[in-house]
Amino acid sequence: MIIKSFRGIINHDTIETIPLSTNNGSVGYRIKKLQVFPKTPTSTSTEALFQVFSTPQTTAEVETDFSDQTLIAMAYYSASSSSENQPDDMTVIFDNMTFNQDIYLTMRNVQSGNNPINYYIELEQVKLDLNENTVATLKDIRNIASE
Repeated sequence: MIIKSFRGIINHDTIETIPLSTNNGSVGYRIKKLQVFPKTPTSTSTEALFQVFSTPQTTAEVETDFSDQTLIAMAYYSASSSSENQPDDMTVIFDNMTFNQDIYLTMRNVQSGNNPINYYIELEQVKLDLNENTVATLKDIRNIASE
């Protein structure tokens, strides 16, 4: 099992692309791990919504819609200025789907502010047979066409 990891910093109201597509689509990926952490932990309260999509996004939304078939993963991070009463909290949810195209990251601060978030994603690389390749590619085409 080959694991590829990606890490970086994403700013408020930003969309980034992780290039994964290949010429023949025979390599697929599944998310194995997703973590987020603020770039600058501060004494003020922080709330951030980080999302991973299988199709290009036009905006970084402050909402999460689990019925969106293009949503692959999300992480919600919150830290309170009164940490003795409300400790840091992180919720991570990801789908066990296999994809073979680029993925798109978005981040939006829920509260006011422009605090960047560090992200770390581990992807399991899998070899796709012709049927799996076709299914993953058609799913991406259908999701792009329905937008």
